[in-house]
Amino acid sequence: MIIKHLTCIECPKGCGLSVDIENCKVVKVQGQRCPKGEKYAVAEVENPVRIMTSAVLTRGLDIKMLPVRTNSPIPKSRIQEAMREIKRIRVERPVRTGEIIVKNFLGLGVDLVAARDVKKGDGSIF
Repeated sequence: MIIKHLTCIECPKGCGLSVDIENCKVVKVQGQRCPKGEKYAVAEVENPVRIMTSAVLTRGLDIKMLPVRTNSPIPKSRIQEAMREIKRIRVERPVRTGEIIVKNFLGLGVDLVAARDVKKGDGSIF
């Protein structure tokens, strides 16, 4: 059995959790002071996910790098693959915050979206 120590981030209490793991499954959680702690520990051990944020290159726009993020969490195990894919993306048209840059990113059912507005290099919007 493996014991992993986590700090829960589901509420402001920041409980120190002790998680007993057997065969990659949580068998016991201790230290939580609210019901969210156990759910957090199970998700973090058995299927960790993250909202990914990064930036993509632009061409002919008023900024060189456009901040982007996934609109839903993706598996933590796929972050490196996602970053390699992001390096290949170029945005060449003005976009608004929240606009989809890549639909169904990596086939994960999440979209890569713009995290800010970007205009053409001459300052015009569209």
